[in-house]
Amino acid sequence: MPAFRAIGLAAACLAITPAFALEQGDYRFNAFGTAAVTYLGGEAEGRNYGINGQTTDSWRGDQLSKLGTQMSYGLTDSLNATAQLTAKAEQDSWKANLEWAYLAWQANDHVLLRAGRLRTATYMYSETLDVGFSYPWLRLPDEVYGQIQLSNYEGVDVVYSLPLSFATLNIQALAGQAKDRDYYLFDEFYDTDWDNLVGASLSLASNDYGTLRVAYNQAKLTIDNPLLGIADSKGSFLSVGYQYDDGSWISANEWTRRTIDGPMSPDQNAFYLMGGRRLGDFLPHLTYAQLDEEKGARQSSWTLGLNYSLMPNVTLKGEYKQVKTENGFEGMFVPSALEVLSQNIPDFDGEIISLGIDFVF
Repeated sequence: MPAFRAIGLAAACLAITPAFALEQGDYRFNAFGTAAVTYLGGEAEGRNYGINGQTTDSWRGDQLSKLGTQMSYGLTDSLNATAQLTAKAEQDSWKANLEWAYLAWQANDHVLLRAGRLRTATYMYSETLDVGFSYPWLRLPDEVYGQIQLSNYEGVDVVYSLPLSFATLNIQALAGQAKDRDYYLFDEFYDTDWDNLVGASLSLASNDYGTLRVAYNQAKLTIDNPLLGIADSKGSFLSVGYQYDDGSWISANEWTRRTIDGPMSPDQNAFYLMGGRRLGDFLPHLTYAQLDEEKGARQSSWTLGLNYSLMPNVTLKGEYKQVKTENGFEGMFVPSALEVLSQNIPDFDGEIISLGIDFVF
């Protein structure tokens, strides 16, 4: 099976479109995972890097490794139940997470209604965020995917799917909340509430021209850290993404803008551009990513990767990422307490090596 068709398999495992509804008594079980190690070197050796600070100058497997299962069951021909459970590292221990737990009602050929614990519609890869097999990297571009530390919420959504002559149009609207979520900052976790969460996304998918996606989400955000001054503060997130894959050439690109009310939360703009070319079972690819804050603060990176399709559902991956920050911006690096208190954060320059395997079945 060609690699690009295998990626379609991963997407089908977690699809929300009406085409994948189950009949009464039928069930679908899938498993997915990543086993990987990563290392931080260069001038930033001795530092921590990443959303949870788990990339260090020691080879570690807890930053990227994860395991997940998903099961869907047809309660009736139009009503399904779905649950997804993952196990991922959180600092120095592993934690089980109930990522999805919802009921889905197929109202007609075009409309799907869901209620329960659902994935957010924040990013282009939000629906398959933990399924590393569904995207070319071992680690998603941190500059974009490190901006919002929320992967699910409790609430409802509606998905409208309309086949066109040249593509399929999907429109999603959602509403809900997320209570007592973890927010990682300065090497600590803080309780976070996301209230009045609403959002919408629109995607246009074509076999010939790729997929274009636009999404907007907003919520009232409260983080249990008085230094941040984020209490019932409005936050919004806009993303525009485009994917293309013709079986030989592959491209993934995304631009985002994050705003949070408060003096300690400057606006952020970020993007990445990725291109690759399949050569038999190999996929070399190159990504440039950039995250900008106010007053010239910036993190930028280049990532060179090489994937090998070991089996139709198993991919070996290796990556070298060179990342740096400018103008006293920590980016995804973890500054020391002294640097934070003195407001004297240095510029960082690091090299990250990641090796691993992604699989679905």
